[in-house]
Amino acid sequence: DVLPSPDGPAPSVSITEIRQYLRAQDIPFHDGYSCLHTPSLFTGDRADQPLSANAPFTLFIDKTTGSFLCTATLAEGTWQDFQANVEMRHRGITPIPPASSEEVEEDMRQAREDARCIWERALPLWELLDEKETKETKALFGISQVTDATLKRFGVRYLRTARSLVFPWFSPQDATLKGLKLVRVEKKGGTITYVEETLPRFDSYRNLFGLPLISRRDTELVLTGWELDALALYQAAGVASLALPRGASCLPPTLLPYLEQFKRITLWLGEDLRSWEAAKLFARKLSLKRCSLVRPGNLQPRPLEALNQGLNVTKILRSALLASHKSIVSFRQLREEVFGELVNTEQVSGVKWTRFPELNKLLKGHRRGELTIFTGPTGSGKTTFISEYALDLCMQGVCTLWGSFEINNVRLAKIMLTQFAGRRLEDQLELYDEWADRFEELPLYFMTFHGQQNIKTVIDTMQHAVYMYDITHVVVDNLQFMMGHEHLSVDR
Repeated sequence: DVLPSPDGPAPSVSITEIRQYLRAQDIPFHDGYSCLHTPSLFTGDRADQPLSANAPFTLFIDKTTGSFLCTATLAEGTWQDFQANVEMRHRGITPIPPASSEEVEEDMRQAREDARCIWERALPLWELLDEKETKETKALFGISQVTDATLKRFGVRYLRTARSLVFPWFSPQDATLKGLKLVRVEKKGGTITYVEETLPRFDSYRNLFGLPLISRRDTELVLTGWELDALALYQAAGVASLALPRGASCLPPTLLPYLEQFKRITLWLGEDLRSWEAAKLFARKLSLKRCSLVRPGNLQPRPLEALNQGLNVTKILRSALLASHKSIVSFRQLREEVFGELVNTEQVSGVKWTRFPELNKLLKGHRRGELTIFTGPTGSGKTTFISEYALDLCMQGVCTLWGSFEINNVRLAKIMLTQFAGRRLEDQLELYDEWADRFEELPLYFMTFHGQQNIKTVIDTMQHAVYMYDITHVVVDNLQFMMGHEHLSVDR
């Protein structure tokens, strides 16, 4: 399967059912923010012994999906896998962590090996022989104010051949290198863009950059959307800070167990309104009552920019807004947000399409919470246009879920890949792998339905995808095929 597609939704399980099951099985647990904590099935205790409440609670069960992760052994799986392992213990059999496919294991092993080779070739920035080269490199990445001590603490290196900064992903258990992220600068005209590449591939890259530096005693954390922001926060305010692997586009649920120890989390993801929207979305996953958000604005840019401008980072953190709010608010509480919308009128109107300037005049941009319906006779080009329209947003980091009920996913992916490459790949098959690799990096997912479907199943799948992959754009093509012809008279 060329594309990462969300598996059909696992049979849903409620938090009440999970708690009842754990009590019935005499498994001690306590309630966390996003997860339930229990002793691990995969460590220490003999299989025929009940799990002890004195054992470390290193197994975390996601309250929304029921999937689990043991941070001691890295065993993970679905709620059904968890139940199967509990049954094995009752029969005196030592539980076996659910295994990945051999192909996935091999890919991960290869990625680690590639990462190790790059890591060994990369140099610490302060060890570049030429002071002029060091200064130029730091200036290129906007980190002239970041000290060598900070770079050293976070283990940042520089790969000369690729002119890239190298951020390591170390295992919090044993400090082995699990992967890395390369960041290089591209200048187009007057604008600077940062191009990222990860080993392993982005959907397997689950690094919370800075995690091995967190102490068990830390109870407060600042969560950022970029590695260099985490460096700036630590240097400017001395706070525990972590960077999400895919910035403001996604908070993978598998990372939630590592954030359970913090009583307060401040989300400072970036300086635009998309980062602000993402922060509000992530705060729901993390539990609103412990989250505060830094609202973007001229006097509150992203942390690295704040450091470079000499702003008081501690003061900005203190002014973060609580994520949870009561059901009734006064204008005084909304005042700052209203001002933010007036200052950022362009951003408020949504993510602009790069290929469709006329569409921007009509719709202003893609905004969350809005429904757009495209109609037209059969064969008029709806699917071709919508795939181009969705691809445009996806290439700008908008996480997209496709429900193609009319044509199958292979054909749809072929259309989109051709549009993405801008060429007829059937005439240049030698370029297929190169373009497929780049296409695979897009935050794009496909539902595996075809033809008429039960509406509840489709909605459940969408909700599952929104939680797992932070989907912000869903395409249904088309409504008639999904509903089936006999339901067209029903008001749905």
